[in-house]
Amino acid sequence: MERRPSRANGSKMQQRLDPKQAAPEVMNAMLELEQKVRDSGLELDLLRLVKTRASQLNGCAYCIHMHTREARAAGESEARLYLLSAWRESPLYTPRERAALAWTDALTLLPASQAPDDVYAELAREYSESERVKLTLVIVAINGWNRIAVGFRLVHPLGGGRAAA
Repeated sequence: MERRPSRANGSKMQQRLDPKQAAPEVMNAMLELEQKVRDSGLELDLLRLVKTRASQLNGCAYCIHMHTREARAAGESEARLYLLSAWRESPLYTPRERAALAWTDALTLLPASQAPDDVYAELAREYSESERVKLTLVIVAINGWNRIAVGFRLVHPLGGGRAAA
């Protein structure tokens, strides 16, 4: 059974704290990891898909908003963004992207998946050893960011969106 947090103030999101202000030294370490994975040599379009997918699985609205906005600005199609939650059912993703998305699902849902051998074998067909490590660290980083954003209730910018009545 999926458990979503209840909110004492109804549906209104309220940030619990600013993690960068509360612990700048460790948040700077997270930012450094983020920069390293961004500069790892993996395709930026792939990184945006992986980050969005992990954020979908983790229910992180803040990160979904950020990474889909970045993807659109970089030219990603609306169809691929809309269908990302059902990527297995869509032919719009390349074999390389599919291997990365399967690995993202496996590592993000690790207690249930246990990183299965067939998913890893597909990953190994598409990625070098170095790329597998880099991709894994991208997944580690976005899962960390999701836990920070969800745990501290970071609220994405509204920017033209409508709040619930």
